[in-house]
Formats: sequence, C-alpha cells, structure tokens
Amino acid sequence: MSDPAAVYEAIREAADEVLVGNERVLERLTVSALTGGHVLLEGVPGVAKTTIANVFARATGLEFTRVQMTPDILPADITGTKVYRESTGEFELQRGPVFANVVVADEINRATPKTQSALLEAMEERTVTIGGETLSLPRPFMVIATQNPIEMEGTFELPEAQRDRFQLKLVVDLPDRDVERELIDRFDAEPNLGPDAVSQVVTEADLSAAIDAVADVHVASAVAEYVLDVIAATRDDPSLEHGASPRGTLALLHTAKARAAIRGRSYVIPDDVKALAEPVLAHRVVVNTDAELAGESPREIVERTVESVEPPEARAVEADGEIE
Repeated sequence: MSDPAAVYEAIREAADEVLVGNERVLERLTVSALTGGHVLLEGVPGVAKTTIANVFARATGLEFTRVQMTPDILPADITGTKVYRESTGEFELQRGPVFANVVVADEINRATPKTQSALLEAMEERTVTIGGETLSLPRPFMVIATQNPIEMEGTFELPEAQRDRFQLKLVVDLPDRDVERELIDRFDAEPNLGPDAVSQVVTEADLSAAIDAVADVHVASAVAEYVLDVIAATRDDPSLEHGASPRGTLALLHTAKARAAIRGRSYVIPDDVKALAEPVLAHRVVVNTDAELAGESPREIVERTVESVEPPEARAVEADGEIE
C-alpha cells in the first residue's frame, strides 16, 4: 500500500470505529505524518484531542507515548537521563518518553519554558542529547502537542520560536448537534469504546512508501509562485508585526504536496495551498497591537490575506504539463 490516498483512507476507516466528525483533523494529521511535521492541537477540554492522537498512532502502528505537562515536570522527565548503578559502578541510560514515534505533549502550555524547550532539539534535529551523548530518535517521529485556549491561569504561552516548530496548528472545534447525537448513540451502545478498539491498518513500509510518493508530487512553477505570493502577503499585511518565516514557506509547500497525494493527484493545485494556509501560517504570524485591540485574530487575518492573493488560473498550471 504505497498510495498516500489508500493509506489515508485505511486510517480514516479504522479511526471511524471510535471518532465521530473529526475527518478534517485526521486528514491533516496524516498530511503532517507524511511530511515529517509536528502538530499543535488546540481546543477546549473534552473535544477528544488526546484520543485523536492515540487513535491515529494505533491505526498507523506507530509507538505512542503521552506526557502530561505540569509546572513541576523537568526536561529530563521528557528526554531521559543517566542513572548511576552502584552494583555495576556505571551510569545507565534511562530513555524518556520522547523515544517514540508519536509523542503527545498534553497541555504543553502548562510546562515551564525550560521544559518546553526540551522538545526543541527533538522536533528539529530528531536527536536528543543526554549527558553529552547525542542519540537519534525513532523514525518516523512526530510530536503532537495539545493546549487549552480558555484556561490561562498557571500556563506559559509558547514563544514564537517554539510555535514556529509546529508544522500545523489544528483547532478542534465543538461538534455540531448532528455529530454530537451520533456520539451519544455510539457511546450509549458501547460505553467502554476507546482507542484500544482501533487496530493497525498500515505498516511502517506502507508509510515509508507513501512518504516517498508525496516527495514525488509535482509543483508547477505557477503554483510555487502562488505559495511565495501568499507568504509575501503575510509579511506586507498592516495588521501583522511579523509575517510567516521561510520555515512556514516550506511547510506550506510540503503540506500542499501531501494533500494533493491524499486527494489522488500527482500535482499540486492552488486549492491545496489555500486549504492549508491557515493551519500552516496562523500560529507563526505576530499580530500588531492595533489589530489585537480591534479584536482581529491571526486566523482571520491569514484567511483574509490568502483571499487577497490571486491564484494562478488552471491553464497556467496546465501549461506546466501536469494536468491532462
């Protein structure tokens, strides 16, 4: 199963055993997994943020660990440490929970900045340094961090540098009435239904092949220019103190390629870029004081900015020889 579309469909069907109405989040988690990214999940308590991550890991067969972030958790509690064994007279390496394929940092904004920064090397370099020894992390490796946007007491806001490390920020909204009714019916019939009901449906080889397929997705010159136009628009927007970084440019490009592959195409179209601009860019930009006082959110500004950029016409992409 090397086709990214088939991989996503298998994951979605398996997740449907437990999840209700989270297809968009699940698709974007798959996009991030196929492009080596990390995800920040934001939502009020009780919207299944951790369950989504757990279900995704189980469906993909990836090793999953969860760290509950609190103000007293230390960096070594995440990365690991070396423990002296008196019986042998030697230091023994104790690996932390970061040594897994999918690491969920629950309520990351409850940890202190020092502990939050312990994830930086792991997220960017795919390595961890313990006692002067640099160790490689498993591949694939993905951090899924969650945070609650409504409870600010006792929390430490992620700094811009740390937010920029996340490829996507996904907002898990409250379900609408029809979805919540389906949720009631399902869990009334099976009260103990949980992530352990999900079986592995793709292998490591399947994921590796799908990752290679995403890398081969073509980006026409007109679409690449469109990506640059969107990024430039965030940097020129008067409501933003700082626009998207070059890391954001590459994230938008890579995720658009993955979305195209998941949708069964071997080429990127402008709609792929538009669909992912907000989750890729909104958490990277910095709103200026005037816009903040006016109540403008980063999501609204990015969406408005993207709409202001003229996408290339279909024939411009066709001229590149990719739409037949």
